[in-house]
Amino acid sequence: MSGSKTAIDYREIDKILESYEYKKSYLIAMLQRVQEIYKYLPEDAMTYIGEKIDDLSPATVYGVATFYAQFSLEPKGKYEIKVCDGTACHVRGSMPVLNAIRNKLDLVEGKMTSDDGLFSLETVSCLGACGLAPVVVINDKVYPQMTSDAISIVIDTLLSEERGN
Repeated sequence: MSGSKTAIDYREIDKILESYEYKKSYLIAMLQRVQEIYKYLPEDAMTYIGEKIDDLSPATVYGVATFYAQFSLEPKGKYEIKVCDGTACHVRGSMPVLNAIRNKLDLVEGKMTSDDGLFSLETVSCLGACGLAPVVVINDKVYPQMTSDAISIVIDTLLSEERGN
């Protein structure tokens, strides 16, 4: 789990639990809402949910959160970059694109979020856009037929927008 502590707004968590009537059958939906707020699932929030819902435990909440790939136990950046490494994308050069992103954002293997917290990077098995390979998705925007140079320009553009240039 994440070593850094995130301040949890327990009133906000209570609102989420209340909206689902504190029913454990809605655990996944509750976790999705918490992740929307924090961009990941903080340990303290999962523990709190496990303690507040009858017939649930923090261990069960953690088990669900780690079972489903949609959940992250580490903070994600403002820009979530997903690089497809399915067969079509891999054959058409997704690895050089991935390496270009890592170099640009100073991310080494195992480090998924940039130091400034702006970018997080992950590889995915398939984005369902094989005809556009290699594909990168940034916050649900699809970037088709990416190259190392092209992704560098995309990231520079996002950085420029962040700086207000």
